[in-house]
Amino acid sequence: MRYNQQQRWNTKIDRIFIPGPAGPLEALLEWNPQITPHHAALVCHPHPLYGGTMHNKVVFRAAKAALELGLPALRFNFRGAGGSAGTFASGLGEGGDVRAALDFLSARFPGLTVCMIGFSFGSWVGLEVGATDPRVSALVGLGVPVLSLDFAFLLGVRKPKLLIQGTCDKFGPRTEIQTLYNSLAEPKQIHWVHEADHFFTGKLVEVQQVLRDFLTRITGQVRFTPKSSWQSDETPVD
Repeated sequence: MRYNQQQRWNTKIDRIFIPGPAGPLEALLEWNPQITPHHAALVCHPHPLYGGTMHNKVVFRAAKAALELGLPALRFNFRGAGGSAGTFASGLGEGGDVRAALDFLSARFPGLTVCMIGFSFGSWVGLEVGATDPRVSALVGLGVPVLSLDFAFLLGVRKPKLLIQGTCDKFGPRTEIQTLYNSLAEPKQIHWVHEADHFFTGKLVEVQQVLRDFLTRITGQVRFTPKSSWQSDETPVD
């Protein structure tokens, strides 16, 4: 669906808690009430034991890319992070958190397919759930940490896939990422961010643009030009 290029940007931010398997999960749902969406985005944050939360700069930019196309974007804190209940569960429990977030999106926007987006640890947890969940139509991994985590679950998955990786990412070196990418089934796409580290320092605008272009192709939705700049009272963190 193509939106009017002059449609006013009127994003609403709902600060909520969603039911999770280990207790309530703190979340942010951003959406445009003037748009009837056909797709949504779920963004998963990096490792909670190393300061990862839904306010991470990469996660923030990923949500913004979806919002620019009119997709509702849900971010949440894994168990034990921010205001979410529970404690870290080595990825196994966090998969349940992702499913709970999907359940919330499905109830809030019935019938919408979801693009699963994850950064670092969030790519491992989120994409594993998204690979088999029928509600998820596409998978995006940002800063995929192949040196420490196993992404074999992506083998044979035929949903559209995008990997965005810095060429200087010490947690996902180019050779190992290229090997993973070569093993994946079509449709797939990889984008190398030249001289970027794991956190895409100084390259976040490029990451956002590449992700937005990918979402445009798989959803058929296009960016509209707001009459005023996109704004938020949120201060993203590393």
